[in-house]
Amino acid sequence: MVIKHHFPLKEHNTFGISAFAKAYTAPASVQELKEALGYYHDQDIFLLGGGSNMLLINDVQQPVIHVLLKGIEVTKSTENHIYVNVMAGENWHDFVLYCIEKNFAGIENLSLIPGNVGTSPIQNIGAYGVELQDSFDSCNVIDIKTLEEKTLSLADCKFGYRDSIFKNEAAGKYVITSVTFKLTNLNKTDDYQLKTGYGDLKEELNRLGGDPSIQKVSQAVIHIRSSKLPDPKILGNSGSFFKNPVIKRSVYEDLLRMHSAMPSYQVDEEHVKVPAGWLIDQSGFKGKRYGDAGVHDKQALVLVNHGKATGKEILEVAHKVQNAVYDLYGIKIDTEVNLIDH
Repeated sequence: MVIKHHFPLKEHNTFGISAFAKAYTAPASVQELKEALGYYHDQDIFLLGGGSNMLLINDVQQPVIHVLLKGIEVTKSTENHIYVNVMAGENWHDFVLYCIEKNFAGIENLSLIPGNVGTSPIQNIGAYGVELQDSFDSCNVIDIKTLEEKTLSLADCKFGYRDSIFKNEAAGKYVITSVTFKLTNLNKTDDYQLKTGYGDLKEELNRLGGDPSIQKVSQAVIHIRSSKLPDPKILGNSGSFFKNPVIKRSVYEDLLRMHSAMPSYQVDEEHVKVPAGWLIDQSGFKGKRYGDAGVHDKQALVLVNHGKATGKEILEVAHKVQNAVYDLYGIKIDTEVNLIDH
């Protein structure tokens, strides 16, 4: 096991924050991962994946274990479905493209989401009417303390909106080593319903023309995300910084009387989801900049690092946004990005 000290993390977080790990190791196999976990058995550790859903507020004092396990394997096939096991260190978008090429359907709407496969269940990533849980079968994990390997089912993971067991009662308990997906095998069946009802996606598919397919859905999503979201390699960001708030329908109807253009999406009979990007835009933050920290000029849901912003400066902008939205609408918007302050 190779341990590096005062290791720079700037290239390993999509915000491009200049921060350092006191100690860093990057296991490339399950055995090496267990060795690293065993070595640090008496310490709290920091698990690093693709670095796409976090904001580094300070240098990381905990030992950093960068999970780089690689591999994709078809494990089972049924009449209509294919089961694909993907190691945690695989890039998420590369895996989506793999499925598109193989004609496996289910995750095409999740194209171009940054990060690695191993962290995707933690957040229950989602976009354009689809969430990870829709195609999730199970995941393999290692218990950090006991080093026991086990498999967690869909029910075990208790998925919710941008939520899972890994953010709640199992927070800090497991390392995800691989994820198995249950996908529709379009090489064997056409019994599959594309999810194309989301407004922007429907418009983009109409623009592309022709018959919809998983290839076209993916192409449309990539085009939409590329037009709205900055490339982290060019402008540091972590995608959507805030969750879309879910509020009571009665509260929304009261707000609608004062803000007639406020959009919403039905969650259930009693609740609606309000786009956080709209709330932030209407609060006057789109394109605002405070030094090198700011809000993206095309998508107000995205906070950006224009070059040399610190994690603390990005967080200060987040607080300004949250306070303004609450003052104007009485709605609390929570961060989707994990704030790393240790």
